[in-house]
Amino acid sequence: MKYSLDFEKPVLELQKKLSELKSQAAEAGISAAVNENILKIEKKLQKARENIYNRLTAWQRVQIARHHQRPYTMDYIKRIFIDFVELHGDRRFSDDHAMVGGFAMLDGQKVMVIGTQKGRDTRENIYRNFGCAHPEGYRKALRLMRLADKFSVPIVTLIDTAGAYPGVGAEERHIAESIAVNLREMLLLRVPIISAVIGEGGSGGALGIGVANRVLILENAYYSVISPEGCAAILWKDRSAASKAAEALKITAGDLLKYGLVDEVVKEPLCGAHTDHQEAAMRLKSAIQINLAELMKLSEDELIAERYRKFRSFGNFKELPDEDSMEEMRSESIEESEKIKKQ
Repeated sequence: MKYSLDFEKPVLELQKKLSELKSQAAEAGISAAVNENILKIEKKLQKARENIYNRLTAWQRVQIARHHQRPYTMDYIKRIFIDFVELHGDRRFSDDHAMVGGFAMLDGQKVMVIGTQKGRDTRENIYRNFGCAHPEGYRKALRLMRLADKFSVPIVTLIDTAGAYPGVGAEERHIAESIAVNLREMLLLRVPIISAVIGEGGSGGALGIGVANRVLILENAYYSVISPEGCAAILWKDRSAASKAAEALKITAGDLLKYGLVDEVVKEPLCGAHTDHQEAAMRLKSAIQINLAELMKLSEDELIAERYRKFRSFGNFKELPDEDSMEEMRSESIEESEKIKKQ
């Protein structure tokens, strides 16, 4: 790997040592399958992988979600779908390269696939605006979703963004309004919608294409109202407290499933999706196929009602009693206090 995280280094060192031993064995004409040193390193490597990747902290999962070699939206589109035809423009202002979308085929079923796209190097990141969409990106996404709705085509969205672009230009073109309209309109679409968080799921920028009947999340992705760094800067006045914030925010896949904010966690290859793009894509494809098959059995009214109930049920709250009830409770409390005093 060209890029690695700090906690991955023990695994990478063992992988390097294993490669060297295999190369030496090949030069000496010795089979790797019977070389004791190679077998020992392989066992040690497997144990190191399990020890590290089965005990990841919330902050480490955030780091994996941002890994430079992690598969992005177009990587998944190429591996999961066929005959993808990209559509451009919001028909109002411009074409946002941070938001991609178009018709594609998923095992004989036509779908509309839409997602946020990051870049791998500086030039591509500038072109893709680091995966942070402008208002025209969300308006393009909504245009494509309405097109899918018109022709009764299911929608699949892939989420991987730190958030919507917060610059002056985005504010001038009403970024908040464009996302709000998407939230409202996605609730009313008459076709099945499946969203998958494949990396970062940041704030309204993620939710702008995330109002779905089924919300999936990859094992090492995260979904949050704010980034750990942003939370740390507000609560601890120090962005270096990001690891503490990540734990407190409960933004990992396991926590989100526990609280009912996502419907399914898609397992990644042991060392993360960045180590095996093809395997990660096949696992996500299987999850999409299973959920889409279930949703295709529902009527238009059932799809809308299910989606509405799903998002209305989020959050814990308690309704306060009316004024009469409050007055009655106060009277009872006073009477109880008087009894205690007399005793």
